[in-house]
Amino acid sequence: MKKSTAILISSLVFGYCCLLFQGCKVNSSTELPFSVKSDLFDTLQVADLGLKTPKGIETFTVFKPSDSTDHFSNGAVMTAFNGYLYCQWQSSKQDEDSEDTWVAYSRSKDGRSWSKPMVLAETQSSGYSTSGGWWRNGDTLVAYFNVWPSKLVPEGGFAYYKTSVDGVHWSDKKPVLMKDGSPMQGVFEQDPRSLENGRIVNAAHFQPGLHVAPIFTDDPSGVIGWTRADFSNSSSKNDVSREIEPSCFSQNDQTLVMVFRDQFSSFFSMASVSHDLGETWTSPMLTQMPDSRSKQSAGNLPDGTAYLVNNPVHSKIRMPLAITLSKDGKFFDRSFMLRKGEEGIQPLRFQGKYKRLGYHYPKSMVHDGYLYVSYTTNKEDVEFTRIPLESLKD
Repeated sequence: MKKSTAILISSLVFGYCCLLFQGCKVNSSTELPFSVKSDLFDTLQVADLGLKTPKGIETFTVFKPSDSTDHFSNGAVMTAFNGYLYCQWQSSKQDEDSEDTWVAYSRSKDGRSWSKPMVLAETQSSGYSTSGGWWRNGDTLVAYFNVWPSKLVPEGGFAYYKTSVDGVHWSDKKPVLMKDGSPMQGVFEQDPRSLENGRIVNAAHFQPGLHVAPIFTDDPSGVIGWTRADFSNSSSKNDVSREIEPSCFSQNDQTLVMVFRDQFSSFFSMASVSHDLGETWTSPMLTQMPDSRSKQSAGNLPDGTAYLVNNPVHSKIRMPLAITLSKDGKFFDRSFMLRKGEEGIQPLRFQGKYKRLGYHYPKSMVHDGYLYVSYTTNKEDVEFTRIPLESLKD
């Protein structure tokens, strides 16, 4: 390579990196919510980023479309309740967020054989429904879902829930309530998590439009008493905040870190921290974690290890799927491959709006010695990958 060409390429790369971080508060690496080992991902190895696969890993299919079923699936999220595994997702005939979208769920005793999809939230007469995640309150299973009225301008939604004691028979839908007793004017994110003191922390995308903010409640039911935390969006465009679709983990000093998708396509995750159990949060900033601009899933393993599941690439290609880990939640220095790209992914079988190859919108849970990561492959197969916790130890 000629010296002049090398200089030009270096200048272009530097300029591109400057554009990535434009508009976000980044003064030095010590101010970042967390850091990532610089050579962790080998971008030249497109299929697997040079990462190893954990021992004992298994992948299962919850739902696979056929000619006679819906062809679109997304937003898969799992839980465990009374001896069963549960998975919910949004389903439609062909296109994403179409008027026929409803929330399906299935359950299984062993994770291998799953029931036929059952209705959790019906199609709307004017609008559509999407999955909102799960909560367990003693002997009661709570299923959240979001309703998006077609006449609401700008686009936004409302959070609802149903409850069940057997996972089959469900109550009527009711609105998720704020601390003042009013219905939540926003879309409920899919992975509420409990802190050591019993507080539940999550996030919602509030109206008008979709402006994300952390939320918390001290009510164990998970359906009332929600408070919008003190948090400011960095910016917004077309009534949507730059940071959306977050997930949360704890650092070893109990600092909470909320990780966001960057809607402005920097292809890095954004993050904000809280030192007071989720009541106030710092301004979100770009991190060093590569991300495909997709929903991600964060959390902590039983030993306190923080993890982040996403597509750690600098493009909209949502593959491969990886889990990245940090012993203290401050420095992420280990990563494992969960699903490979290129030849490692099955073909797209049915066409539809916004459907494309990839592992979409992962969510996770720890259960019975495993970490379960659910997602939809190509936005049509509902799948999950199960990793023995022993295989993720340092």
